[in-house]
Amino acid sequence: MNLTSILLASDAMSFFKENTPAILICAVLLLVVIGGGFGAILAYAAKKFHVEQDPRVEQITAALPGANCGSCGMPGCGGYAEAIVKGEVELNLCAPGGSKVAQMVAKIMGKEVAEADKRYSVLLCKGGNKVAGKFDYAGVSDCRAAALLLLGDKVCQYGCLGLDTCERACPFNAIVMKDGLPFVIEERCTSCGACVKACPKDLFALVSEKKTVVVGCQSHDPGKVVNKICPVGCIACKACEKACPVDAIHVIDNLAVIDYEKCKNCGLCVKACPKSTIYNMRKTRKERAERAIQAEAAGDKEAAHCCVS
Repeated sequence: MNLTSILLASDAMSFFKENTPAILICAVLLLVVIGGGFGAILAYAAKKFHVEQDPRVEQITAALPGANCGSCGMPGCGGYAEAIVKGEVELNLCAPGGSKVAQMVAKIMGKEVAEADKRYSVLLCKGGNKVAGKFDYAGVSDCRAAALLLLGDKVCQYGCLGLDTCERACPFNAIVMKDGLPFVIEERCTSCGACVKACPKDLFALVSEKKTVVVGCQSHDPGKVVNKICPVGCIACKACEKACPVDAIHVIDNLAVIDYEKCKNCGLCVKACPKSTIYNMRKTRKERAERAIQAEAAGDKEAAHCCVS
């Protein structure tokens, strides 16, 4: 470094040292001006592109239960409220809110709404602990994780794995495990569909309370195979199909399937099924109610409340 460079550097250092306060003030003022400019631009853009929200959206959102369960098919209650105001969806899709919320929403919209049938989540499997395991599973206690390993540890590849994923997924505590199977407490079930989404085997369905007959199996294996691995599985014998007077049940791909549009709840298919795979929910509800009364009389309040004693 020559003498000239040293003198210039020395002069620069002296200049900055003597004028530091002024330089800092200028820097701060520059930042304030830049920030103010950007703020003004953002304020103008917000005003220019502002979209007025229909006040009914806020009113409907307030009327909804706020569960954000997704049963309506929308991303949360706010999304459902916006879709209602836009006229894109029906007014009675909020399962947790039921008819009461539907009527409130209809009043806000100035419309009438038909009362939807109450629906319950139903498990389409009766195997549980009746079905043997094919290996000892020691992984994560989650049905979705277990299903990744050879479709689970049960001999029946279609059956419930019993690792209570649906119980944890239910936001309303409407599912408890019993005998290796999830049990739906109908008094708490809002048909939100969380269990339907959580089950890796697609073993839950939302069924109207007016339709009481259910096929408790999802196996598509031939009857001779099902006979060996599950005492309550569908063996595709077609006895139910022959017994139905309204052509509402057919064996499709080795599994009895009910057409609920035709089903009259006569129960003849239930009586005809040799494996007790098909059952009547109405009778099951009555039996649970009787067990609840007995449990309550015995002083077991928790069992009486859950109807699973």
